Amino acid sequence: MADQERWLLPEGIEEILPDEARRLERLRRKLLDLLAAWGYELVMPPLIEYLDALLTGTGRDLDLQTFKLTDQLTGRLMGVRADMTPQAARIDAHYLKRERPVRLCYAGNVLRTRPDVFAGSRELLQLGAELFGHPGPESDIEVARLMLAALAAAGLSDLHLGLGHVGVFRALSAEARLPEAFENDLFEALQRKARSQVETLLVASDAPGGVKSMLVALTDLNGGAETLIRARELLKTAPPAVHVALVNLERVADALAHSNALVYFDLAELRGYRYYTGVVFSAFVPGQGQAIAQGGRYDGIGRAFGRARAATGFSTDLRRLLRLAPADDVGAKGILAPHAGKPGMDEMMAKLRAAGECVLARLPGDSSPAAALGCDRELVEQGGQWIVKPV
Repeated sequence: MADQERWLLPEGIEEILPDEARRLERLRRKLLDLLAAWGYELVMPPLIEYLDALLTGTGRDLDLQTFKLTDQLTGRLMGVRADMTPQAARIDAHYLKRERPVRLCYAGNVLRTRPDVFAGSRELLQLGAELFGHPGPESDIEVARLMLAALAAAGLSDLHLGLGHVGVFRALSAEARLPEAFENDLFEALQRKARSQVETLLVASDAPGGVKSMLVALTDLNGGAETLIRARELLKTAPPAVHVALVNLERVADALAHSNALVYFDLAELRGYRYYTGVVFSAFVPGQGQAIAQGGRYDGIGRAFGRARAATGFSTDLRRLLRLAPADDVGAKGILAPHAGKPGMDEMMAKLRAAGECVLARLPGDSSPAAALGCDRELVEQGGQWIVKPV
């Protein structure tokens, strides 16, 4: 391999250099402090674990995104986590075993086999929050509000919040008794809002005519508050589960109507259909075609760990938030100290560091300007006293 190629990183993998790392760490701490203020306890799941536990209840999509390797100690198949949500669910169900609602949060790297967008990253710094043990819309509302608060704390504005409910499609699909392969094709067409393809697929099915019409209608049920009014009209003959889902969605929407985001609806939003079970929500900002944060209800994921708990949560990629947030040029400015040790200097340096200051000792032979070393002040001796002066 040529010398210049030895330092190349795999596609979609990036290093974080000092300026970005400083800003990223500050953002991570800020948002974790916010989550803690809402009562969410921090957990730190492992980077790799046995595959059957890592992918429990998550569906095929996450399986395809997971790097797999063989454990040399046991011969069992392991996976590098591609999402921390299932790990939080395992901690709640298997380790904590609390009967009351549990709020957990996390922040850590996840690795994926392919990027979510063209030329995107495959290594994300995922931050998220999960609320276990409460089945009502109140917990969905709390998590959606928390997601918006986190995005605002990251410096993002002009937020748009998309709301949907996978229970609508689930109930209509069950009523139509669609074969699994057919349902998958219909799901893909609905995700693309490809009305003509949806119609073509349904013509070939044995589903009742009324159900076919309602499935086609999902492609057009998106927009503002009037969307739910149209949904009740177009889906009035739908199974009871559809109407329960619409009522649930309306309650969540009403609670978020005065949030810091413009709320809209999309009943064909089926992201994570095999994983989510109820209300789903995604946050967008202008100029970005992909959601910058997303979440929803995924009841029952803990069943494989012995406890089928109600669950709702959200996650986001901190590195992406940092790229979208307004630039902050408030760097950590330091104090430059001379290299020659003199009486009292070490004590003063220790005192300043204990107070939270960055103190950089000049090394012998280094004549770099203070600004080049990230310092805007210097430690100087005057009249036998060590004082800090602007450069």
